Amino acid sequence: MPQHLRVIGNYISPYVRKVLVCLELKELDYEIDPIAPFVGNDEFSRLSPLRRIPVLIDDELVLTDSSVICQYLEEKHPTPALYPRDLGDRARARWLEEYADTRLADGLIWRLFHQLAIKRHIFGEAPNEAAVQHAREVEIPAALDYLEEQLPDGGFIFGALSIADISIASFFRTASFVRYAIDATRWPRSAALVAQVQALPVFQKLASFEDCMLRLPLAEQRGALITAGAPLTSDTLGTSAPRPGPPRAS
Repeated sequence: MPQHLRVIGNYISPYVRKVLVCLELKELDYEIDPIAPFVGNDEFSRLSPLRRIPVLIDDELVLTDSSVICQYLEEKHPTPALYPRDLGDRARARWLEEYADTRLADGLIWRLFHQLAIKRHIFGEAPNEAAVQHAREVEIPAALDYLEEQLPDGGFIFGALSIADISIASFFRTASFVRYAIDATRWPRSAALVAQVQALPVFQKLASFEDCMLRLPLAEQRGALITAGAPLTSDTLGTSAPRPGPPRAS
């Protein structure tokens, strides 16, 4: 039965990337409207009342949280499984996904990427250098110290690729756009896991779309993605001028 899946959200977002990886691995057809949440119009606000990305539209169903979306896709399309079969491992995978979405995001995205990329290139504001330094020296190292203790010596966290591996790697991919990389001498397990996941063909496919739009103004990104062959929607909800809002995706 044909799918009618539409994703609203920018390729650069780690939350959007997590959903796109799930869609790609499950070989589901979809279109994407690659907007940033800051330029969503009134229709975007209606679909996503918190003005967060990603949004998934499946016929009449609208979902607006990446974890909810991934769990929905897993339950509706269980093959290949992206959540461990074992009950305890499944709970741990969800916890590590949540840890990435919140604790890793606090330092990597909202203190680092938001300051160095979003504020500068979307709103034309200077970054808070003190916040950036604190993220690099305190917040991110503390988050990695915990993560390092949760990871195996090699391979995926639960043996097979899971939502936990995908989530963690997604955040460090976005952080790499502002030149953050894990110190492999201090956190070798974390560095090895992220490198392994990001080397997967699905991550590399999405990276080709991400790379083509990096450093381009918002107005030029859609055209670059069309040229690169991204599965874009015919219309877009990203028609408003950038406006500050809750600095969160989900």
